[in-house]
This record gives sequence, structure tokens and C-alpha cells, in this order.
Amino acid sequence: MELQPFLHDACLTICAPSMAVSRPDGQLAGGPDGFYHGDRRGLARLTVVAEGVPNAPISGGPDTADSASFRSVLRGLAEHSPDPAVTLERQRRVEAGELVETLIVVNAGRTSTSVQLTVRAASDLASLETVKGGRPTRDVSPERQRDGLIWADEELTVRLAAEPAPDDVRSVPATAPGADRAGGSGPGGGSGSGGVTGELSYRVELAAGGRWTATLRCTVEDERGAAFRPAPPAARAALAADAGLDSADRGLDHWFARSCSDLGSLLLADPLDADDTFLAAGAPWFLTLFGRDSLIAARMLLPLGTDLAAGTLRTLARRQGTRTDPPTEEQPGKILHEVRRDGLRVSDEIALPPCYYGTVDATPLWVTLLHDAWRWGMPAEEVERLLPHAESALRWMESHGDADGDGFLEYVDSTGRGLSNQGWKDSGDAVRHSDGRLAEPPVALCEVQAYAHEAALGGAALLRAFGRPDADRWEEWAASLKSRFRDRFWVEDAQGPYPAIALGSDKQPLDAVTSNMGHLLGTGLLDEHESRLVAERLAGPELDSGFGLRTLAEGSGGYSPLGYHIGTVWPHDTATAVQGLSRAGHHAAAESLAAGLVRASVSFDGRLPELFAGHGTALDARPAPYPAACRPQAWAAASVVAVLQAVLGLEADAPAGRLTVRPEMSAAYRPLRARGLRLGERRFGVEVDAAGTPAVSGLTGVTVTPDGPASR
Repeated sequence: MELQPFLHDACLTICAPSMAVSRPDGQLAGGPDGFYHGDRRGLARLTVVAEGVPNAPISGGPDTADSASFRSVLRGLAEHSPDPAVTLERQRRVEAGELVETLIVVNAGRTSTSVQLTVRAASDLASLETVKGGRPTRDVSPERQRDGLIWADEELTVRLAAEPAPDDVRSVPATAPGADRAGGSGPGGGSGSGGVTGELSYRVELAAGGRWTATLRCTVEDERGAAFRPAPPAARAALAADAGLDSADRGLDHWFARSCSDLGSLLLADPLDADDTFLAAGAPWFLTLFGRDSLIAARMLLPLGTDLAAGTLRTLARRQGTRTDPPTEEQPGKILHEVRRDGLRVSDEIALPPCYYGTVDATPLWVTLLHDAWRWGMPAEEVERLLPHAESALRWMESHGDADGDGFLEYVDSTGRGLSNQGWKDSGDAVRHSDGRLAEPPVALCEVQAYAHEAALGGAALLRAFGRPDADRWEEWAASLKSRFRDRFWVEDAQGPYPAIALGSDKQPLDAVTSNMGHLLGTGLLDEHESRLVAERLAGPELDSGFGLRTLAEGSGGYSPLGYHIGTVWPHDTATAVQGLSRAGHHAAAESLAAGLVRASVSFDGRLPELFAGHGTALDARPAPYPAACRPQAWAAASVVAVLQAVLGLEADAPAGRLTVRPEMSAAYRPLRARGLRLGERRFGVEVDAAGTPAVSGLTGVTVTPDGPASR
């Protein structure tokens, strides 16, 4: 049976589009483990063992996003007391197309000793799709070199070189005794079925107090090339340059610091213009351009600057739909869903083309990011050059997005091989009735109507500011959508009224209670009374798990705390609700959800995964991992900046020279000092003292006020 491999105990080291996935002890030992570059696996296994000696791992894990270190005790060597004497350390660094591991053996004992060190390596040159699907692979036979091994096919050449050169380089059948004694095939991934394993051997002689070092360097050369380029080092460094946070909550501070490091490692560049960078969605499965994910992450990160938003907008604009193409679901004005080197076979029923447009929400999200980036100081000339793309996106909302003309944006997979659900909850069982019955397409999601409403208003503001026509028409369109939404989406249960997750094929509400309603807040789609009803529902124990929002309310039909979109907690989903609640003035509910995310981040050492289990604080002292979640993941990491923006009550209007600071939900984090924030080209900091009084530095000539413009 093909099973997607689990990742919850994996150590990921990343420099997009390359990454290393290993066991917690540092061994690349089968399953999903390996060194990957551009959706191909260069190494499937890389293990290091001291032969005939118990190898006892004692520490290991990431040091930074692109580096990790691991230490084991080689038991019994040079020991004259119960204290360990000899250790083996692996220091790992990943760069684009290269994995470097430094092996260090240290003898802290009082006598000399020797040990036979064996490095075992194998490659299946498998596609990421094959690994993710848990399908079996076969090791490729290596070519032996004096200093290492080479594996190759018609596209990929993988070289593993050692310095100093090993005492011996040999190949052994993968099924031979000892060929894989440092690790089996692991949970899923299927690596190493047959084939040949390479071995590099060293006889290490260590005097008392001695130290021995060797370097393993694995490089991948790809004749075809990855779908996207590595981001320039300067762009990685600039992404969160000088950004820092010191608050009364060390959990929040650590989450912020770890996220800033991780985000730089996920940065990629557009091969059509290397100056334009964007965030890959997440590692290991989604280390590529995703319209929705990249847009939402860039929007959350606007307080750290607009360069990422500008690069994301331009990268997607270059690929904006220009024709109607049913196999890819491309349509004029539509923003794509994802781009991959070779497409993706999700299952026997679902196979996505290399450039796939099956998403209903990326198009309005693109318009809203352009508007918000303008408000945060994206240069006017750069904004203006993108306005034709915004107009095309708005037209798509009105035409193709509303294919049946009922006034709502809806989706249906027209290919028979694409995603059946095309909002952010895109698993097949994500959209349902409260009794658990699944939706029948076409489906009009509640949050997509909110995105469209916000995009229409933001688009109108841009058109008016830059002297282009149709601003009034799009404001009227938004008002009409708001009225229709009120009439059609609201339902009621024993706890009172709430917005349904969607309208189904019969145009009737799908009445499951979900986190989707949190995305409506702050978009202007709801009035004050409706916002209060949503806030109350989000704050209830069925949705608020204590670690963040459950995607589906506990007790609902089909609820599962480990269901991908039917009971788990997604950090970006909760952070979106926190921002919306803050903008709508419901600070108590926002504070509770924000505190839940901070609490969860501590359990994950500051690196929040894509999602985690929804059991909640009533059952668990710490959140349980979702075993196949990406970690790091762009919008999960970016969520900390969204939470910080809500805590500080930051709203920007750079064209008007104004910044709003309202730290009304900052009590748990005071005193607080945030630095390295940006409004346009100007860096600024915000301090909030123990009494809650804010002070802004670095913005001479900008009006700073606690009474900024009301949210749309």
C-alpha cells in the first residue's frame, strides 16, 4: 500500500530550491529522507557509523534554517569511567545545489583509540512526487571515484566527494548484510528497493585529546534546470534585515526570530527576472511557487517591507492567464495555483499539469496584495505598471469567476483530474454540511466572497488614485456582493446565526461551522453586528482549541482532530482571524487566539508547522503534530508578523504619509520593542511600555496616530 511518508520527527535544512531531510540523529536513512534539489532527490541515503561500536545519539537539530548539527557518543572507546570519551559530530550546511557535511571525531579520553568509520550513500534520483506518494524506488548504481561516488541519468548528475579521500571506496548490493544497517526504508517514501549502495571507509586513529575531521560534499547538476532559481544571497539577507522583537513573552520572541530565519531559506527567484523573489510555499512537498500561499505570506510580511510583495506580484503577473485552456484551467486574468517542474500526480484520480490554474482565490488575493503593498509604501511607479493586471484580475472575478452569473465566485474542476476543492482548504473532504455530507460542485466559498469584496474595494481605491476608470463601478459591485452575501450565506443553529462555509451546487448553504468565517472579518463584507456574531463563534470552545482555531468545529459531522482540513489547526488560518478580529475591535477573542499560537510555537521550538492536531488544551499539554505537515512553511512562519501587526494595531497609509498604531491587545507582551519595520523605504521601530503607551521611532515626516482610517 502506498502511504505518504510522515515528517513530524524529521529535521529539515533548507536553502531553496535545495533541502536535506533527515532523522533527528542526522542520518539520511530512507523513507522521505534525502538531499533534494528542484523536485528531484539527489541522495536517498547518507549514513555515518562507527563499525562495531554502539553509536548513541545525544543531540541534534537545526541551528539555522540552512544548517544543522548532530552529535553521537561512540560508546566504550577510550573510556575509563562512566563518562563518554569519544564523540562523532556532523555539521550540515545546505546551499542551492549543494550539501556539505563536516564529520568530526573527538577523543576526550586519556588514551589513544581507533575506529572504523563508514559512510554509506545511495541515490534513486527519484522525483519528489514519487517520494511524496510513498511509491517504491530503486537505487541507481554509482560510479566510483577515488574520492567518492557519482550517480547520473539523462538530466541529473549527483557527485559525493570526500576530503580527505577515503581509505576505500566500494559498491555493495543494497540488500547485502550491513549495507543499510544505519537505517531502513523508513515510514513511506520507498527508497532503496534493490540497487547498489556506495561505501566510503576511513580508519581513524585518535591520540588522547585528538581530533579528526573530514568533509563530505554532495553537488547536484541539473541539465534541465529547476522551475525557479535560488534567490540571490543579498535578497535572502534583506528579507527580514534588522527585524527583531523583544517582549515580555519569550515564546513570541523566539517564534519571531526562528520564522525570520526560515523565511529567508524559502525564498526563490523568477528565472524571467532574478530581481523578483517570492516565497516557496513550504518544505519538503511545496518548495515552489503557489499563488495563494505566496500571496498570503507576502501580505502578512508587509510590515517588514514591500520588496517581497512586489516580486511576488510581478512573478505571478508574468504568468497571469491570457487564454481559456481547460486542461490547465487557465482563463484570461486568472492567477495560477502552482508551478512545478513535471506536474504532480496526487493520486490515481488527481494529476496536475506543471502550470496549474485550479484556484478560485488567488486572483482576488493578488489585487488585495497590490493595494496593501501600495498602502505600505510600494513605489507608485511600480504599482502603476501592475494596474493593467489588476484590471484583468477584476474582470476575471466578474466573468469567469462567476461562471453562472449568480453574483458569487465559485469553482468546479472542469478537467476531471484536478482539485475538487479550489479554496485554501483544497482536500476532497474539506467542504461539507454540518451533518458531514460533502459538497457537490460548483461551490461558492464564504471567504472567497470576502476576498472578492476586499479586492473590489482595494481595486477601486487604486484605480481612483491613479486616475483610471471604473472605480465607482467596482465599489457598486462590492456593495451588491455584500448584500447578496447577507441574504444567502447566513444560517442558524442552537447557538445562533453564523455564516455557512459555502453555497453548494443547489445554491443552498453548506452549514458546517468552520474557521473560514474568520477570514470575513476586516474585509468590509460584514457589518458591526455580524462581526460580533462571528467573533463570538470563533471564541467558543468548539473552534478555539487553546492552540489556535480548529478548521472544523469539534462535534461537527466528519470532525477529526487529525483531519487535514476537518479539525486540525493551521497557524495562518488562526493568524488571519486574529488580524480580522483586531481590525473589527474584538480584542479579547483575538488575544485568546494569538496566545494559543504562541503557546503552540513553544512546543514546536519556534518553527510552527503547516498544521497540527486539533485536540486542544482540554486534552493535551502540547499540540500533537500532524505527521505529514510541511515544516517550515511560508504562511505558518509569516503568521508571527501578522500576529505582531495585530498586537501593535498597525495600519499603514504611506501615500497619505500616515501610520496608525493602536496596541489594544498588547497587554500580555508589554513592555515590547519591535525594530526593523518598514514603511516604504524608511525603517522604523515601535515600543510599547508597561502601561501600554506606544512610541514610534524613525518616521520623521510621517503622521503617527492612534485614530487611523477605519478598516474596509
